[in-house]
Amino acid sequence: MSFQPVLPLAGYAGWSFLKRTLARQQVAQQASPVQQRDEAYFRERIGKVTTAEQLVGDKRLLRISLAAFGLEADLNSKAFIRKVLEGGTLKEGSLANRLANKQYQKFAAAFGFGDYSVPRTAVSTFPEEILAQFRARSFETAVGQQNNSYRLALNAEREIPALAARKTGETAKWYTVLGNAPLREVVQTALGLPKSFSAIDLDQQVAILQDKTRAAFGSPDISQFGDPAKMEALVRRYMFQSQAQEQGAGSSPAAIALTLLRGT
Repeated sequence: MSFQPVLPLAGYAGWSFLKRTLARQQVAQQASPVQQRDEAYFRERIGKVTTAEQLVGDKRLLRISLAAFGLEADLNSKAFIRKVLEGGTLKEGSLANRLANKQYQKFAAAFGFGDYSVPRTAVSTFPEEILAQFRARSFETAVGQQNNSYRLALNAEREIPALAARKTGETAKWYTVLGNAPLREVVQTALGLPKSFSAIDLDQQVAILQDKTRAAFGSPDISQFGDPAKMEALVRRYMFQSQAQEQGAGSSPAAIALTLLRGT
């Protein structure tokens, strides 16, 4: 039986419970038979994989590898994944570098099939490097099966501080957020922006995000979220906004009118 997290509450109260019990629940997940079998299989086989073709040819290895980068939805897109891996990241025009979702870039760089004569799968620490990411994302996936907002928040807590620490310009960091659907969802929701926001010009999106972020947190920069207190404030805003949207989604004009009549 696969791991199922304990989430007895909804909304921000449920998020607070999850955070308080996070370490214990992660230990329980890692002890589950399904998780242990996957990890043992990966450790045993990945060092023998020397090409992208071999990786995509082993569906179980590929599933674990993709899940470690949040790309498990591409499991059946073998030709595409092989092309991403074989192109590597050292050449500016490679497929991984051109794709808006930079998780592909991280994925290709981690394996190194297109960049080095000997891929990184031969490095002794490689299995644990990938499995650490696989554990984190597997836990998030299990949480997301019960509450997707919690999954997105856990992902943001890991990814946004890492992005904040990068030695790149703030505008480039904002473009990274816009190119990463889960991060975009968290930031866009936290700032109270509608779903239609994504339809406007990208440069305009960045400008609006910076203005909204300055108003909410005192600075327009992503780098401020390297501060745990600022990151916690962002997630808290996301939780409350997400809960409000969920409650509002079920409120038709007729339902709202009926509620008002009952209250009079």
